[in-house]
Amino acid sequence: MKKLFSLLIFSVVLVAGVSAQRTITGTLTDEDGLALIGANVLVEGTSVGTITDIDGKYSVNVPDGYDVIVYSYTGYNTQEITLGDSDVIDLVLTLNSQIIDEVVVVGYKTQSKPRSNVSTQLVSANTIESRPNASVVQTLQGQVAGLNITTSSGQPGANSTINLRGVSSINGNTEPLFIIDGTPVDEDNFRSINPNEIESVSVLKDAGATAIYGNRGANGVIVMKTKSGAYGQGLKFNYSTLISRSSVQPIDYDLMNAQESLLLEREFGTGRGSEISEDSIMNVAGTDWLDFFLRSPITQQHNFSVSTGSEYFNTFTNFGFMDQQGILKSSGLKRYNLRSNINGKSDNGKFRYGTKLSLNYSKNDEPSNIGSGAINRNFILGAYISVPYISVDEYVDGATLAASNWTFADTPIMLLDRLNTFTRVENEIKALGSVNVSYDILDNLTFTSVMGGDFADQNRLTAEGPTSFNAILFAETGNNTPGFQTQSNTRVFSYNWLNSLNYNFSLNNLHSFEVGLYSEYFRASYDFFTFTNNGLDPRTFSPGDGSGFVDDNAANDFFANTVGSNKLSAGLFSYFADFNYDYNDKYGFGATIRRDASYRFSESERWGTFYSFSGRWNIDQESFMENGPFDLLKLRGSWGVTGNQRIVDSGGFLNYFGGPDLTENFFATGAGYGGANSIFLSQIGNSTLKWETVTQSNIGIDFELFRSRLRGTFDVYTRTTDDLFQDRPVSAINATTSLRANIGSLKNSGFDVYVAYDILRSNNGLNLGLFLNTNYNKQEVIDLPTPDGTIQSGNVITREGSTLNEYYVYRYVGVNPANGNLLFLDADDNITENPSPDTDRVFTGKNIYPDYFGGFGFNADFRGFFLDVQFNYTIGVYRFDFDLADLLDPTSIGQFRMSNDLNRAWKTEGDITDIPSLTASNLALDGSSDRFLQSSDYVRLRFISLGYNFPTNMLADIGLSKLSMFVNAENMYTWTGWRGYDAESTNSTSRRYPSPRIISFGLEVGF
Repeated sequence: MKKLFSLLIFSVVLVAGVSAQRTITGTLTDEDGLALIGANVLVEGTSVGTITDIDGKYSVNVPDGYDVIVYSYTGYNTQEITLGDSDVIDLVLTLNSQIIDEVVVVGYKTQSKPRSNVSTQLVSANTIESRPNASVVQTLQGQVAGLNITTSSGQPGANSTINLRGVSSINGNTEPLFIIDGTPVDEDNFRSINPNEIESVSVLKDAGATAIYGNRGANGVIVMKTKSGAYGQGLKFNYSTLISRSSVQPIDYDLMNAQESLLLEREFGTGRGSEISEDSIMNVAGTDWLDFFLRSPITQQHNFSVSTGSEYFNTFTNFGFMDQQGILKSSGLKRYNLRSNINGKSDNGKFRYGTKLSLNYSKNDEPSNIGSGAINRNFILGAYISVPYISVDEYVDGATLAASNWTFADTPIMLLDRLNTFTRVENEIKALGSVNVSYDILDNLTFTSVMGGDFADQNRLTAEGPTSFNAILFAETGNNTPGFQTQSNTRVFSYNWLNSLNYNFSLNNLHSFEVGLYSEYFRASYDFFTFTNNGLDPRTFSPGDGSGFVDDNAANDFFANTVGSNKLSAGLFSYFADFNYDYNDKYGFGATIRRDASYRFSESERWGTFYSFSGRWNIDQESFMENGPFDLLKLRGSWGVTGNQRIVDSGGFLNYFGGPDLTENFFATGAGYGGANSIFLSQIGNSTLKWETVTQSNIGIDFELFRSRLRGTFDVYTRTTDDLFQDRPVSAINATTSLRANIGSLKNSGFDVYVAYDILRSNNGLNLGLFLNTNYNKQEVIDLPTPDGTIQSGNVITREGSTLNEYYVYRYVGVNPANGNLLFLDADDNITENPSPDTDRVFTGKNIYPDYFGGFGFNADFRGFFLDVQFNYTIGVYRFDFDLADLLDPTSIGQFRMSNDLNRAWKTEGDITDIPSLTASNLALDGSSDRFLQSSDYVRLRFISLGYNFPTNMLADIGLSKLSMFVNAENMYTWTGWRGYDAESTNSTSRRYPSPRIISFGLEVGF
């Protein structure tokens, strides 16, 4: 009875409590009457709140005792409304004139867009998250004018090549500086970082924005900010999932099947086809090794985040998981992520602090030798050109294959054995974090300190089993336990400490001044250790386990182990300042100066000075522009000098450490005359080595019209790199023929364009917007260190007055109808069958760098349904199609798969065709010609997303704040004349891992 009475009392209290709540509903719109979707509605003094739905409507339960509701929306003025008698509150939020298009990252601070003097572009989380790319860099492709991103491998999480406004160095680093939450990070390693944690990406382009980064700003700067909670925000949970299926993009090589291959061999008199009858050929089942080595795998990724905030504290935590299987068997990436971001402030707001911490673990299965010609190691080679009449059933084991009379035609069997017996896996732990504090010493004087660190620890296991074909094939006579296992560990840690003092003041509400003083210290360390055990006992061997190791012995050197280690360090120190002036929001001027010291240079050249000047004119603020269509019209310009101290492009974990001691003389010991132990000069140092410097000028226009319906930017730039780091020829008196030195110049000039237009803005109907970005860039090599002003490597030449890495070949013009030989043009445009590589090559003006590239697309939504489409394009890239060359090589008939193009080969006198005779006498000459030099221009449907956002008023009844379902597609279709797998790559090597087509289904739930 007592329990029943207690339950009754509790129920009455609960009902009373619920009845004390008051439900407020309404609609939020902008000044044009358009719904504000996702605006925040918060009961002041509580964590109770909601967001507006697709129609701008909201409903919030106000607890008893509270009577103020705060309405806020990014870019609009916040309003606080005290409750009256009505339970319906409809509001019109007005644009905040100081926050047009959010704030702009400018160096180490931010400014409103109207007050920014520099060229930058912002990418929001909306176009980054919920995509199946393991690397956040790949999602930026085609979204930023002037930012050229190419990925030459379909390996999940593969490194991308990133160039901003051209290539600014010949031998040095050419990629931008990446900063995440104030911490510089390795631009070649994003596979362990979760793209769904990124809130925004700011790309800083001109010297006005990058010169303050001094020695690291020569190639541009990309600043990433991760997600955080918000002050006064209630407890929010968000879960998203993405399930994807990958597949191989189609090719246009017209590959022969088993019967076609055998018939060609029979006709040519070589290979298996020459040994069997035509009737037997017709009964061969065949194997498509493309389908065997490549697959259509499933990928899954999940993210769960929790965020909350009080008046003085907020936090954001995200848990992420991804398991992405590559389209190539034995490749894949599995990743676990944890991020925790905390922000806080004192009750008077003078002291502010924040911590950003990301802990990540990834397991990367990445086959080796991809892109090589190793028939027994490169799976992609096996997929492309293995003869299709070899059957999987012909494989027994490695020992049987090694003992057979194998030929190149057995390539797929060798690689099938490698799939079963070879292991290569990388386990990486990556931690990225920063701590920031700031204190307002005075109302207009602020001290800020930011310390960040980037730590990576990678363990790589590579093992070739003792029963494998390769181990047995290359074993020494008498070695019955071959094979090897290599384990290596690489550990890189870098930290950056920035301190600043910023002062701002204004005079007469017309003149505004900002002055900043800074110091920055950077330190990095690299530790590497590797151990290889030669000899594995098959009875106990298991990859990664040492129980199968065979010990070295006195009888032979079969099992001698090898070890190696390396230890490097790097350091930078800088102090700098910036100054900004604004007059009445009409005119602005900015300047930066920075002094940098680098560990790479001798004391006499250690310090460099870099600087910039920038200015703007806000034309829309002039009286003669009143009542005009422009919301923003700004003319800006900048000029400055930045530096590149990474004069050797080492790549990977060695990014910070390449060329650390080129200023020093070194001696080495070794065998000298008569085999005697001797000491000799191994490196001649150059104590005058210094920075590469990039001088850049930029003029740009920012515009917004018709309440920002039409908006965009246009920039014209020139970038000149001086003191290029190159080899200068010297006398060989010391057995050294060249010396690294600063000599030469390179120029990039062009323009960037970004335009967006909202065709339709309808509150209850269709919204439709278009966007376009493009870049044009022209290269010119101004000065080289050689007497004739050229540097040649094979079919590529760099020369003064032309572009980098220009193709230098003789011209292929077709097939001689008389005899089937190849025809070329000599240097004087005469047709010949025997051009000279020494005298008949010509400059083509073609290379791997695009003349134009960019992206375009549209965004549409209608009552919760949405469609986002993005195309990428590239114009002016030329590459050698060596995969096609493989498929048309008559010397490979009977060994590898061929193309049906060979059916058009010249056979009798008078034949008019584009394929030479299979026995042409000058086939070997096409290697120095442009026969296989092809344009890889393309337009690609890079990304498309179709989905539905459920109305929040419908979700409120089931306790949800957001529910979204969508279907995505990446690399859906490519329009190109390139016949191979991937037109995007800028690499001319063959047999590479192609980028996949990915179709995904996603779900996002908020509550």
